[in-house]
Amino acid sequence: MFSKFSVSGSSLELLKIGERGIVKFCNIKDENFLKELISMGVIPGASITLEQRFPCFVIKVGENRLTLQKEIARRIYVRIDDQ
Repeated sequence: MFSKFSVSGSSLELLKIGERGIVKFCNIKDENFLKELISMGVIPGASITLEQRFPCFVIKVGENRLTLQKEIARRIYVRIDDQ
């Protein structure tokens, strides 16, 4: 009768490889870097998948792959998408 529903969320830093999340917000003070992330598709509502954690974070956003430092990954908050 009801579909599975989850409200769990975390920073991107805590996702496991292969996990998918929906961007909720970014806590980044550097306006130029924030604009750069937005231009690459890291916006609220975007679906991202973590592909690599070390030596840096690699995420997939749409058809793009982005490399992020741990400090930046820590400031991107997602709702875990367990579909």
